[in-house]
Amino acid sequence: MSIEPLFCAALQSNKSPLFNIDIEGITESQQALIDSGSSANFIDPQFPCSHNIPLIELDSPRTVIGINGRQVRDSIRFKCRLVFNAQSRRFSAVFYLLPLGNRNLILGTPWLILTNPDINWHTLEVSLRPPVEARASEIAPPITSIPEEFKAFQKVFSDDFFTTLPAHCSYDCAIPLEDGKDVPYGPIYPMTPSETAALKEHIDSELAAGKIRPSTSPAGAPVMFVKRADGRLRLVVDYRRLNVITIKDRYALPRQDELIEKLRHAKIFTKLDLRNGYNNICIKEGDEWKAAFRTNVPTLHE
Repeated sequence: MSIEPLFCAALQSNKSPLFNIDIEGITESQQALIDSGSSANFIDPQFPCSHNIPLIELDSPRTVIGINGRQVRDSIRFKCRLVFNAQSRRFSAVFYLLPLGNRNLILGTPWLILTNPDINWHTLEVSLRPPVEARASEIAPPITSIPEEFKAFQKVFSDDFFTTLPAHCSYDCAIPLEDGKDVPYGPIYPMTPSETAALKEHIDSELAAGKIRPSTSPAGAPVMFVKRADGRLRLVVDYRRLNVITIKDRYALPRQDELIEKLRHAKIFTKLDLRNGYNNICIKEGDEWKAAFRTNVPTLHE
């Protein structure tokens, strides 16, 4: 199967008008050329090498066609991803490595389609449109009772429903570990008397609900408290060392700015507060020992 070539009109043309935009956040400020005749974003190979930017090798080399319709001598074998700022907006984009001469960066059609900028042809200035802002014309008061159409699901709104451990299901949280890695056994963080009292209350409550249990696991993550905005204490288990050896789920998360853009014409929105949000998900059976945590209470829990 043939691979479609990339096009870079600016590569063999220095004719005006040329549009540039200042970008920041890549070690130092840069000026990128904007080229609507380029089918991709390009970066000079010297730039990522001198700034220690990781490279990604392509499965197959890509040819590049210039403005004269001829293939340039160099084929593209690598690409990289850059995160940068332009006119107070943040972007993440893929750039293909291609010798650009006296330029470091070219922003092509993919970036232009994403940003849809305003262009002043008299001053040759490019202006990015600000992110879409939501404007509420009417806000309904919070609902304090269960609407009739949701009565069949009344139990999920009750306090009693959240005092027991949810049933295991296909959405349980698995903790796959990298080969040959041992689950860490961390220290016990110091606590104030008020934090110790809050910890004991939390453990007693979770044990009674069956959400945690005594453990003999060889693992153990430390815990600490973080103050909420209202002054209450929130228990946090420090799983950072466990996260390091956990196989990462590379499923791509949607971009927030794109999601907001899709909602710009919506008229009715509903805000739901999930009670004990993360506690509604069980650890996958057999993986519970990996999530064990240590406290100044003598017993280990998971």
